Amino acid sequence: MSRIGRVERTTKETSTVVEIDLDGTGQVAVSTGVGFYDHMLDQLGRHGLFDLSVKTEGDLHIDSHHTIEDTALALGGAFRQALGDKVGIYRFGTCSVPLDESLAQVTVDLSGRPYLVHSEPGNMAPMIGSYDTTMTRHILESFVAQAQVALHVHVPYGRNAHHIVECQFKALARALRHASERDPRAAGILPSTKGAL
Repeated sequence: MSRIGRVERTTKETSTVVEIDLDGTGQVAVSTGVGFYDHMLDQLGRHGLFDLSVKTEGDLHIDSHHTIEDTALALGGAFRQALGDKVGIYRFGTCSVPLDESLAQVTVDLSGRPYLVHSEPGNMAPMIGSYDTTMTRHILESFVAQAQVALHVHVPYGRNAHHIVECQFKALARALRHASERDPRAAGILPSTKGAL
């Protein structure tokens, strides 16, 4: 059974189409008009081994906020849809990723309950190209809200803003990959004592 999610989202501010295949090979085609964000979504697909297609057109003449936010909302919705009934998955995933002087630690629970804990070094450079570095937390908030997952992201140290953000996306990709993979020992089993996720 294929595990593919597709979300189309259109507002007065943006138009976005996101498709994700959880059992892909890391094939990525991303276009949001925000170069660094495209780079981060590429990391998510490639390191998660998700086939990911993202096409967003937004009101970049204002700023990148709506474009980034609505893409993250659509991505979360597509991820949740692709998970299906969650039977036989690992459910939990964790990964630590260094990037030179920076380190990201990410743990996820595909719980059906949205919750985000996020910390990163303060006093980062405010912009990476046209990407506002304060948007990283908002991306994660938006993704979590629609994906219905509990996500803990911690960057205990780092200096370079590019590295600090990128290691978060790489660690997130690996944690999501592991959590969403099918556990061969748990075929047909829903990983929850509640009987629902």
